[in-house]
Amino acid sequence: MAYTIVIFGASGDLTSRKLVPAIYELLRKGRLDQPTRIVGFSRTALSHEAWREKLAESTLRFTGDRFDRATWDAFAPSLFYHAGDIDRPESFAALGQFLDALEGPESATRMYYLATAPQFYGPAATHLGMSGLAEQSRGPRRIVIEKPFGVDRASARELNAVVHEVFSEPQVYRIDHYLGKETVQNLLVLRFANAIFEPIWNRNYVDHVEITAAEAMTVGHRGGYYDAAGVLRDMFQNHLLQQLTLTAMEAPARFEADFIRDEKVKVLRAIRPLRPDDVAANTVRGQYLGYREEPGIAAGSRTATFAAVKLLVDNWRWQGVPFYLRSGKAMSCPTTQIVIQFRQPPLMLFEGAARTAREGNRLVIQIQPAEGIQLHFQTKVPDAGMQVRLTDLSFRFQEKFSGAMPDAYQRLLLDVMHGDASLFARADEVELAWGIIDPIQSAWDEQDQPELYPYEPGAWGPEESTQWIFYQGRQWFDACPVLH
Repeated sequence: MAYTIVIFGASGDLTSRKLVPAIYELLRKGRLDQPTRIVGFSRTALSHEAWREKLAESTLRFTGDRFDRATWDAFAPSLFYHAGDIDRPESFAALGQFLDALEGPESATRMYYLATAPQFYGPAATHLGMSGLAEQSRGPRRIVIEKPFGVDRASARELNAVVHEVFSEPQVYRIDHYLGKETVQNLLVLRFANAIFEPIWNRNYVDHVEITAAEAMTVGHRGGYYDAAGVLRDMFQNHLLQQLTLTAMEAPARFEADFIRDEKVKVLRAIRPLRPDDVAANTVRGQYLGYREEPGIAAGSRTATFAAVKLLVDNWRWQGVPFYLRSGKAMSCPTTQIVIQFRQPPLMLFEGAARTAREGNRLVIQIQPAEGIQLHFQTKVPDAGMQVRLTDLSFRFQEKFSGAMPDAYQRLLLDVMHGDASLFARADEVELAWGIIDPIQSAWDEQDQPELYPYEPGAWGPEESTQWIFYQGRQWFDACPVLH
């Protein structure tokens, strides 16, 4: 059955930077097993040929030396453009007529990709329903929704209700591009395809878990959006909590979407909610110096660009093990990593050992940009008596596998085509995640607690974050990845 991908917001950055290059790469690699058409929908008036030429330029820019003109020329005739207004029902009726003429009498799997501003998600879903474009008599119909899915639990629940009036839950794909990254998926393989890790993946052996998503860049041109959202809504509710669930979940009965998502939901249900009085003690927030001078930022803004949050998972596997989540803008280097910090040995036999020799073992899962896994363990220093030192075993994808790491959107788009929702958030997941973040954001907004600490761009957040975790007998693993 052929595929038709309809991209709403076709003139936007996401389409040219991520979506079309990802589809082109899938074609180049021979991953598209059926004929695939891409239809762009936006208000800008363009001909098919003009859109194709614009996308040729942008795809060349974002794929570099992987761009092959002959392959593009074979791909370009499958790109079509239809001008319309997402607020006007008649535009959807016209789109339906265009799609019917394009597909002819054959059945086709349609994906409706909402690469638009979030305020258009609800109207787009409603108009797709009113125009009959969600009806499945001639093939599956699926809708893909980008983050942010709501701005709090109430708005997420409202959006779910609007979408579910038209599409059933199995038709809805809420995308989080972090889940398409090879190393996030490899976390499941690491845990459930290797017998050496799972027996010690629990409170008896793990002291704490750190999940860090650091960005070296400032807010840049996203100032208007970011000042209204802040770091909790931008990173914690989706990316960081998704990584937490994959780290903490039990093994699913089968590797199927609903079984995986059931286990992730169990983790979210087990996370201890932070009461307003708990927020000051269990979170740190900061704002990089110079943020208030960025374009689009309100004068005197109190928006946090850095946050560290301590969460506890109240179940038998993880009881008492803190999960430290940390993210920020303008930090030392771009890195996303999960650190499993194991307990120290019960007795240190080697007198006079250096401080690092007293550290417990550590498993570092580098999500990006230096995708790989490092296991830190103690070894004897040669020709130095019984002096020991922390060293590591390192696995890097770029060293063991040839070719560039695929962009996350390649995997996620292919999964939507095949109807595999394993790496997409379910409605209850989204609402539960907001239920964890909302009390923190409310305490920050209403009580202005804890204090908003300034930090220098290029640091690992405010110094108070380092002191905060130190007073708990722990320290951050602050290490920039080696990219070669």
